[in-house]
Amino acid sequence: MEYPTRPPDSKSPAAARLRTLTLGCKVNQYETQYVREGLLRAGYRDAADSEAADLCIVNTCTVTAEGDAKSRRLIRRLARRNPDARIVVMGCYAARAPREVARLPNVVDVVTDRRELPDLLDRLGVSEIPNGISQFGNRHRAYVKVQDGCLLRCSFCIIPHVRPGMSSRPMADICAEVRRLSERGYREIVLTGIHLGHYGVDFNRGRPKSDWVRLSSLLENLMQIEGDFRVRLSSIEATEITRELIDVMARHPQRICPHLHVSVQSGSDRVLRRMHRRWGARRIADRCLLVRRALEWPALSTDIIVGFPGETDADFAATCELVREIGFSKIHCFPFSARRGTPAAEMPDQVPPAVRAERGRKLAEIEATLRRQYFESLVGRPLRVLVEGTTATEGAGALQRSSDNRPLRVAGSGAADRNGREVPEVGTNRNRGADESLDETLLAVGTACRYAPVVFQPAEHTAPGQLVDVVAVATDGQRVRAEQMIGSARRAGASA
Repeated sequence: MEYPTRPPDSKSPAAARLRTLTLGCKVNQYETQYVREGLLRAGYRDAADSEAADLCIVNTCTVTAEGDAKSRRLIRRLARRNPDARIVVMGCYAARAPREVARLPNVVDVVTDRRELPDLLDRLGVSEIPNGISQFGNRHRAYVKVQDGCLLRCSFCIIPHVRPGMSSRPMADICAEVRRLSERGYREIVLTGIHLGHYGVDFNRGRPKSDWVRLSSLLENLMQIEGDFRVRLSSIEATEITRELIDVMARHPQRICPHLHVSVQSGSDRVLRRMHRRWGARRIADRCLLVRRALEWPALSTDIIVGFPGETDADFAATCELVREIGFSKIHCFPFSARRGTPAAEMPDQVPPAVRAERGRKLAEIEATLRRQYFESLVGRPLRVLVEGTTATEGAGALQRSSDNRPLRVAGSGAADRNGREVPEVGTNRNRGADESLDETLLAVGTACRYAPVVFQPAEHTAPGQLVDVVAVATDGQRVRAEQMIGSARRAGASA
C-alpha cells in the first residue's frame, strides 16, 4: 500500500469478536457479507450489541459528499465505542481517498480495490477463501453480485473512478450461489452489479455475436434451478433492456419479478447530453413502453437527478412529462451533488440548492400520483408476495411496519428462525408486554412481485419468508391491501 497504515494483527481469529457495518448500495452489502462469511468460517463471531468488538469492517460509500461524511462519522463512532478494535475500511470512499481514511482513529487497513478482498481475508487469518456467499443474515431476500465495474463516463458519477474495469462472475459460480441461498430459505434473489446490464460484456470480446453471453442468458440458466424462489433485477439502463431480456421475463412471469428499475436521470435531451448519457428521452420512453406491452402490469421505477448544472425550468418540465408518460410507480429523486473529480462539478450554471429542493418536492408529488394510479391498476389482480413481517392496525387504522423483520409466525404454524429457535406468533400479542392490551389486528406485510408493499390477513400456516399468492382488493396510495388465496402458503424449502 502506498498510504501509511499498519497491517492487521495476524493473531489467531478464534473467538475474536466481529462487527460489520455497510453504507451504500446492494453491491456493498453483498461484499460485506462475503467478507463476514469468510471471517465467521475462520472462527470469528459476531459481537453482541452489548459487546465491544475486536475487529470492525466498515464498507463505505462515496456516491455523494454526504456518503463520505457518513462514512467518517461511522468510523469515529466505532472507534469511540470499540476503543481496542482494529478497523478495516473498504468500499468506494476507501478507494477514492485512502490516505484520508487511513488517518481516522483505529484504522489499520484500507482496501482500495474490491479485487483485494481475498487478500484481505488472507491477512486476517482466513485459510479457506469463500467463492461467494451462502447466507444473507436474517433477511428473506438475498443480493447476489453478478458483475463489477463500469466503463461509462457519466459526467456526474465518481463510481467509474473508484471501480474501474469491468468483470463478470462465471455463470456457474452465480448459479451455485443462488442454489445455496434458495436451499437456505431465501425466497427472493436480487441480481445486482455496478453496471448490471453489462453482465457478460467482458466474456464476449472476440466471440461471434451468436455466442455472446448476456444478462438474459444468465436469467435463462437461473430458471433451470429448482426451488421456490423468484429473481428480481436491480438497476438497469434502458439501453440494456434488450428484446431477449424482455422475452425471458415474459416466459417466466412467476419466477422473474415483472419489475425493472430503469436508470433515467433526466427527461431533457439537453441535460442528458451534458450528463454524457447514451440515449435521449424518446428512446428511453419507447423502450419502457415496449416492456409494458410485453409484460403483464409491470412495475417500472427509476432514478432522477434534479438540479443538474444548467437545468432550466423547461428541462425540469420535460423530466416531469417523461415520468408521467412512462408511469413510474417509484422515483428515487436525488438533488445534484457535485463530486470533485467529475466534469459536472466544474460545469457553469450550477443550480441553487433552494431550486433543487423545490424541484425535488414537485417530483415527489408527481410520484405520489403515479404510485396511486399504478396501485389502483393492480386492484382485482393476483400478486405473489414475499412475506417479511407483521403490521398492526391501531386506533384510526395507522399501519406500523415491523422494524427488524424478525421471522414471526401464525398461531399453530410451528415456524422457527434459521437457527432453529421458535419465533413469536403472528395474530397474538405474544411479542408485547403482558400489561399491554391494545385492540389490534396483526396483518402480514410483504413485497409484491410488482414492487408494491402489501398487507393482508394471513391464512393459517403463513409465515415470514414464504411466497404466497394474494389478490389486491384496495389501496390507500401507499400500500396495497390484499386477500390471501386459500392454500397458497408455502413453507420454506417447499418446491414451486
